[in-house]
Amino acid sequence: MNDSSLRVYDSVMGLLSNVDNPTPLVRLNRVVPFQHTEIYAKLEWYNPFGSVKDRVAWNMVRDGEDRGTVGTEQKLVEPTSGNTGLALAMIANAKGYTLTTPLSKQIPIEKRTLLRFAGVDVLELDDDLCPAPWAPDGAIAKADEIASQADFLMLNQYRNVANPDAHYLTTGPEIWRQTKGTVTHFVAGLGTCGTITGAGRFLKEQNNDIQVLGVHPDAGHDIPGVRSIVQLRQTEFFSPDDYDGMIEIENKAAFELCLRLNQEESITAGPSSGLALAGALGLVPDEPGNVVVIMFADSIFKYASSVIKNVAGMGTPQPTGASKREELLDVMIENARANVHLTIDVRSAHQLWQDEKVIVIDVREPDAHNRQHVPGAKNVPLHDMPEYVSFLPEDKDATVLTICERGNLSLSGVLFLDSLGYRNARSINGGTQEWAAEGFATTSS
Repeated sequence: MNDSSLRVYDSVMGLLSNVDNPTPLVRLNRVVPFQHTEIYAKLEWYNPFGSVKDRVAWNMVRDGEDRGTVGTEQKLVEPTSGNTGLALAMIANAKGYTLTTPLSKQIPIEKRTLLRFAGVDVLELDDDLCPAPWAPDGAIAKADEIASQADFLMLNQYRNVANPDAHYLTTGPEIWRQTKGTVTHFVAGLGTCGTITGAGRFLKEQNNDIQVLGVHPDAGHDIPGVRSIVQLRQTEFFSPDDYDGMIEIENKAAFELCLRLNQEESITAGPSSGLALAGALGLVPDEPGNVVVIMFADSIFKYASSVIKNVAGMGTPQPTGASKREELLDVMIENARANVHLTIDVRSAHQLWQDEKVIVIDVREPDAHNRQHVPGAKNVPLHDMPEYVSFLPEDKDATVLTICERGNLSLSGVLFLDSLGYRNARSINGGTQEWAAEGFATTSS
């Protein structure tokens, strides 16, 4: 018999959280600047498989079994940024199902390795960090292709109402009970938006004055599980009109606050937790009576390589050790990312492209360029740029834009152009992924 008071369970599934067995709420004391407002973190890695997605995976499988769509020896397929995949894998193992997960190669290696440890058939693809519905060769498209086979089923966390319902049934009631009804603000990072939709709906039903607040990263971010504003437009449960506030947080700020949580609060929070906390600090005033609950989706252990890459001073891991020259280049690229004079947002870039006042250089390898690119873009792989100087305009005031998949590789391209004296060279933030997500024209060759 399951007994949460004694922490004794018939199986690991008994550890799944609910109002009688909630994940912990822990007050933050050192990283918050408030005198009056109380901020509590809900530590979701205390779920049995390590993240908030355990709730969703369990509820989707349970709902499918109740409906008769999930049966004996079921073959499941699900696109993922890692956490849903791991939770589904463990539940599938317990029930005798199998799981295939198409995912992006940009997902931290720790997550991809854990999925393989769990027995998942992992298909690594050239997709955005979070699966992009508009990517023709991406994880969602691949999962749809596999799910079209008669013996496969995609539960589809992006459209399955069992996703937000999981939070309506568990997360919301847990928070209401744990705060004894005193919660005034609920803050969640925006990914599939199941958490904010389900838990927010429950809390609003208890007290409509509770502020439900959403936090999203900027374009070109490196935080798995959450989505930029353009990416969110493709998510079924994204309903900004239902939120009392929403804020964008820069990638750097999220990672730095994540590190502070680990070092100052001794809370092993992952980067999306830093994102959510930064959003709360930007949205919630310091006033007596404020009780804020923030969802901390998972722990730091699956993101060591991401933190090293994104936090200044941590260094960039290299198989044989990075040289000083390589480290300097990494710093230059990060500085370029933050320099508004070296980058351009995708809508402004599109306007220039429409007016035919710009040269667009696609710095990806030919295979990636040929699959999908901006019409008229010249394909010059980054490492070949010095050999193609002759095709560049003589006028150093000409506008030249560089583009890649997400706006990372193109930063190196714009630094090269800047070194040649081009005063209006810009890297397109978000790359071809955001260009396509905006509905702008693309072509293939």
